[in-house]
Amino acid sequence: MTAKSSAPVCSVDVDGSNETQRMQQQAFAFSPAMAGFMLFLSGAAALIFQVLWIKQLSLVTGVDVHAVSAGVSAFFLGLALGSFALGRFGDRARRPLRLYALLEIGVALSGVVVTFALARIAPLFVAIEASLPIAAWAMLILLVAARAFLMGGTLPVLLRALETSPGGVGAKGGRLYAANTLGAIVGCLAVSFVIIPALGVQATGLAAAALGLSAAAIALSRGSTSATRASEALPATSIGEGGSRLALALYALAGGVALGYEVAWSQAIVQFISTRSFAFSVVLATYLAGLALGAALFARRTDRLADPWTTFGLLITAAGLVALFELAVLGTWLTAWQTNAEAAVAAMTGSIFAGMFARFVVAALTIVFIPTLILGAAFPVALRLAVNPAHIGRDTGRVLAFNTLGGIAGTLVTGFLLIPTLGIIRSFAILAVIAAAIGLVAIGRGKGSGLAGPRLAVPVLGALTLLLAVLVPSDRLANLLTTARSDGTIVSYEEGLGATVAVIEQGQADRRFRRLYIQGVSNTGDAMPSLRYMRLQALLPLIIHKGEPKSALVVGLGTGITAGSLLAYPGLDHRVAAELLPSVARATSLFAGNYNAAKDPRLEIRLRDGRRELLRSQERYDLITLEPPPPSAAGVVNLYSSDFYRLARDRLGENGMVAQWLPIATQNDEDTRSLVKSFLDTFPEVTLWSTELHEMLLVGSRERQEIDATRIANRMKERSIAAALGEVGISSPADLLATWMMDRSGLERYVGSALPVTDDQPRIEYASWVRPDDLQRTLPALIALRTELPLPAADPATKTSIAEAHNRLLLFYQASLNAYAGYRTEWARDMEPLMRAEPANPYYRWFVSSSQR
Repeated sequence: MTAKSSAPVCSVDVDGSNETQRMQQQAFAFSPAMAGFMLFLSGAAALIFQVLWIKQLSLVTGVDVHAVSAGVSAFFLGLALGSFALGRFGDRARRPLRLYALLEIGVALSGVVVTFALARIAPLFVAIEASLPIAAWAMLILLVAARAFLMGGTLPVLLRALETSPGGVGAKGGRLYAANTLGAIVGCLAVSFVIIPALGVQATGLAAAALGLSAAAIALSRGSTSATRASEALPATSIGEGGSRLALALYALAGGVALGYEVAWSQAIVQFISTRSFAFSVVLATYLAGLALGAALFARRTDRLADPWTTFGLLITAAGLVALFELAVLGTWLTAWQTNAEAAVAAMTGSIFAGMFARFVVAALTIVFIPTLILGAAFPVALRLAVNPAHIGRDTGRVLAFNTLGGIAGTLVTGFLLIPTLGIIRSFAILAVIAAAIGLVAIGRGKGSGLAGPRLAVPVLGALTLLLAVLVPSDRLANLLTTARSDGTIVSYEEGLGATVAVIEQGQADRRFRRLYIQGVSNTGDAMPSLRYMRLQALLPLIIHKGEPKSALVVGLGTGITAGSLLAYPGLDHRVAAELLPSVARATSLFAGNYNAAKDPRLEIRLRDGRRELLRSQERYDLITLEPPPPSAAGVVNLYSSDFYRLARDRLGENGMVAQWLPIATQNDEDTRSLVKSFLDTFPEVTLWSTELHEMLLVGSRERQEIDATRIANRMKERSIAAALGEVGISSPADLLATWMMDRSGLERYVGSALPVTDDQPRIEYASWVRPDDLQRTLPALIALRTELPLPAADPATKTSIAEAHNRLLLFYQASLNAYAGYRTEWARDMEPLMRAEPANPYYRWFVSSSQR
């Protein structure tokens, strides 16, 4: 029997006409539209809390794929258990609106508690983990899961409150699911684009709580008329085809497929977008929008379906096929579409940021939207099949719980097993084949005999899925990456745990170099400019150190050039490099200029997030040099905040130094000022050095830094040090000291009124898109503020040599700024005397050769 609608069932007069009249008054007082608005607020609050907690967990455990996955799984586990248990409890509640209000109040209050607790729990976590790691992780998981438990009960309880309103379970549930997901979309975009940038992390938790409390207030205002009958009073004849356990099982598998897609998409799409939080928010919002729109559109048809099993099977199978097909046909056409959209939007709005936003949206719509639209349409059909109208709250909770549990399994299996073992394309293929198998099982329960119409479509689509899974080459994404960089050839490509890592060789035949791409985005390489700043990143602070440095830590292995430069300093006894991604450590041996660091026993490589390394280890170092990815990348701001700098400062030995890479070409001037402000707030002694045209180096310490020209000259007589620096254009102590820019007084003038970057105010991560000419703004501003190099004991000849070397460096910078502005004649005019003065300087010669291509 097909249950076409639950409305006639719910209006059965059990207790007489007064009961019927009371229920009609309730339906008038509390409408599905009002319920949808409440779940919209609830969805926005839930997504904001989810983003906040995962972000905060990375500060406690480090930005490690295992740690982040544990946090995500804990959140979804809480949701699943809450849906299962509270949905059942909701069926027994005579006032489900009041129960819903209590849940929202509980979510809001406990959410604030979790947000504030996670901001302060790191020391406790580290202390417990040292002796009882299971207990430490259990504490974090319970902290997140217990609060998410309350969130999981909101939708089934509210659906129970609507049992007297017109429409079937599938239609009402689909609309509520769509409203809840729409709220999540708004929360997803608002948290990255507006709320965190404006309020900071902890105040954002308060804002999310306010949304939940608003939903609770609406529920309480309608609660006085919300009493309902117990569901058990409904006659057995009302059950129809709902309550299918097979539907629960299949939708759980579908949840695993859907979340598996999300994991795989996050790596597949990134080469077409960016590693910034904004880009990932757009992709997630597109994913949620597809689910919401699909559920909303199909909810209207669900109760009229003659064969919901076949429809369910067709939708799940089609989603898998479309997801795989989209990857199969990806090509340079997508990049062209993105470029055209970016140009059009930027021209209309005058905003670089709006143009980049359009670029992200085009990629997300092309790759993510259609499959999720189809998956979203399957939700109301699953409700129709799996929910017994006599137990709306219980069965809706089961659907959500099983789907969420399946999603957890799909996330973990895809992220930790499929992608590392088989790669992204083969992972998509397996997920699509599983979706086809779900469809075949579903049509087996459908009505009628034989294969005709939609029933025939399912095996046909399944066969096409299997064929496509075999035909699509596993190196599809690698080829797309190299195609997008027309002058490059791939050297290495690995789709590993948490990220894709590629090494691509680029440049002209007479001047080839290799570049490291993480998640499709260039991080660094072994071209001369990179080689120069990374050699100085390690050697400059060691050479100017007023003690006798014996130990050093590099945060961020990358190409291995900075860590390898430690090998050129003979006085070190202990050298450590912390690297998050094992695939990066494996790629290090492919780069020139790092002295084969990855295989040298004198360097210990620890596969650990830099923050986690400093949290867990009590070792002290004479130098900690920080070279993580650019600070605008998602999660990387954890290694640029005042809180992190204090952590690094506390791991310094006597006279120890922290050296911070300061990129001035990949962020706006105001963001550079904020980053410098964070450093100044942490270290009483700070100096700035210019390690390359595009890069600076901040050196901070607790003790006064003494620049001793004699000590520096003696250290540079070491053959290994002289050779390492000579290869990048530093052939004398004067060349090294010529890179001096300023002391603390100059930096304070540069910073002005800029606010610092902190864990609570991660402003750089959410900064505006980089303006194309900002190097031409930042570099001159820093040069203009240069202070005199303090060399009280140096002889006049030494000071003269340093001044001459500095003037040559400034001449090169001026020439380069002219080149960036398009003044090629002025560039050539300035470079001519520079090359006469230093014809053999490999750094200057590299740019001259590059300009002649």
